[in-house]
Amino acid sequence: MAMDVEKIVTEAVALLDADGLEGVTLRKLAARLEVKQPSLYWHLPNKAALVNAIAERILDDEFPKLPAQAADQPWQDWLTDLAVRLRRALLAHQDGARIISAAHFSRKMAALSELAIGTLTARGIALHQARLIVLTVEHFTVGHTLAEQSPRPESNEVTGFDLDAFTEQHPMTVASITEYFGPARTVDDLFRDCLDIVVAGAMARSAG
Repeated sequence: MAMDVEKIVTEAVALLDADGLEGVTLRKLAARLEVKQPSLYWHLPNKAALVNAIAERILDDEFPKLPAQAADQPWQDWLTDLAVRLRRALLAHQDGARIISAAHFSRKMAALSELAIGTLTARGIALHQARLIVLTVEHFTVGHTLAEQSPRPESNEVTGFDLDAFTEQHPMTVASITEYFGPARTVDDLFRDCLDIVVAGAMARSAG
């Protein structure tokens, strides 16, 4: 089979969706491509390079073009939209958040950061402050999604957990969860509501 990086990454993403990040190995990838493992090193010398290439594909699928800010759009709305799209990109693939957090040389992630910082500074926010705001929103988005994608325990792994005792010991926690998701709210709403608090704090900080 003739190989190029695009074909390798396509198979790597399919392997990620099937087996998660732990299952993405050069050995398994070579088997899917029906080639010898050493031949992959001509294109991707190690797993770090492979993870970075997968991250680029995940982000490129959601951001084929960098999202420009409309002239009359408040920066906080634009940044919120960017974070929502970033989360969507991560959720589109198993362990997407783990991939992005491990891809330390992602050009697309760097481009999104550059665009966001430039967008905020163009609206009068100091460079130092703009960097902190963008970094906080990015870290919140990836961290929140990482928690969402963490595997849940199987039913046979929670034997001995006393829900009634937990509720008695943590009544406010249980009541707040029940209250929040009562009126048909979803995990998407939870992300947006938490993100709104993060961005509102950034607005207050930048205004001060």
